[in-house]
Amino acid sequence: MINEIISMNGYGTYVWSAFAFTLISFATLYFVTKLQLSKEQKRFVSKFGSLDVEKAKAARLQNINREILSNTSKI
Repeated sequence: MINEIISMNGYGTYVWSAFAFTLISFATLYFVTKLQLSKEQKRFVSKFGSLDVEKAKAARLQNINREILSNTSKI
């Protein structure tokens, strides 16, 4: 019974290799994205981590920052 599931009437090699390729691709994409996110978070904190009230008000006045901050909580 297990052999029938694994062989899948002769298509098992194709199906299992495609499944493995997809799983490896998704895992790689996840870890690369996670690595890039942590890198960007570190860059953001190093650049904007210690905003005082004056700088935060000036940042809110810029158009691009208004668009970014419209969906986030107050600084």
